[in-house]
Amino acid sequence: MRAALVGVDFGKGDFAASLEELSLLSKSAGAEPVVTITGKRSSPDAALFVGAGKADEISDAVTRERLDIVIFNHALSPAQQRNLERQLKTRVIDRTSLILDIFAQRAQSHEGKVQVELAQLQHLATRLVRGWTHLERQKGGIGLRGPGETQLETDRRLLGDRVKMLRTRLDKLQRQRETQRRARGRNNTFSVSLVGYTNAGKSTLFNSLTKAQAYAADQLFATLDTTSRRIFLGDAGNIVISDTVGFIRELPHQLVAAFRATLEETIHADVLLHVVDAASPSRMEQIEQVNAVLAEIGADHIPQILVWNKIDAAGLEPALERDEYDKIRRVFISARTGAGLNLLREAVSEFAKASTMARLERLSVPLQHDART
Repeated sequence: MRAALVGVDFGKGDFAASLEELSLLSKSAGAEPVVTITGKRSSPDAALFVGAGKADEISDAVTRERLDIVIFNHALSPAQQRNLERQLKTRVIDRTSLILDIFAQRAQSHEGKVQVELAQLQHLATRLVRGWTHLERQKGGIGLRGPGETQLETDRRLLGDRVKMLRTRLDKLQRQRETQRRARGRNNTFSVSLVGYTNAGKSTLFNSLTKAQAYAADQLFATLDTTSRRIFLGDAGNIVISDTVGFIRELPHQLVAAFRATLEETIHADVLLHVVDAASPSRMEQIEQVNAVLAEIGADHIPQILVWNKIDAAGLEPALERDEYDKIRRVFISARTGAGLNLLREAVSEFAKASTMARLERLSVPLQHDART
């Protein structure tokens, strides 16, 4: 599918990195970026987002390059999307729809598929009017007399029923996950969650630490389903490591909400391994984006170890850094080559032993009180 990528620079963030990310996203979805069209504005145009002149430029490119789709690096309103499709005479999607499409392709587990469908339907609910403007009247005629609803109202009701059913199913899956989590808590098992920007190397690191065979690829959103494995770390004993979905700038809120059940593995972790692509020029902005999503799901209070991955590509050496309080701040590794993994294991082991000591101290307080009484 031949695509045009459209980005508008509003003077915020790293525009070039955002466009490069859009290209990777479009390729991950199966599109072939043929042309990239950019522009600068202080604010979006209400009708066409890009303005009439830029819309004509995009239209010329669609005709000249025989493009099948136009992908915007922004969130479009339903009216803007409808107006653009009318003028460009081809399919137009925004960044949110593109990410949802990738998630729909990649979801493997039953829970992942349910979460993606829920996010897609919530996004579709805001755009139903696009396909049914010609039916905004009561049904009538032979064989078309309905129950007093317009086609649009019927579709909204059916969609609402489906959303309600999916939420009920997700609640059940969430309760099952909570039962498993409580069982781990009773066993005092230290839990670690891998978080980070998409394509930072979380799944490769997960496989290296656990000897698992979780799917890892050099593409965005290779992992959607949380995978957990138990490993033994010397003095620290057994710990549970969970691999989670990657984050990205402007991650659709529907996805954050739908994947909340999966991401709760992150909320209940004892420590987060925040995996960073050390070779990425946008790594600091990516760290901020990940922390923003962690705050959104209520996981910003959990201790973090920054894991600077891909040091082989960044020309760095394995190392372990501490802050002025002697707490571990960063570990430099390569999950692909294994360099520095021994340092990361030491760091996790240190956190696990400290957590165990703190837990024992908390348990000993009421015992000491009982002894005095």
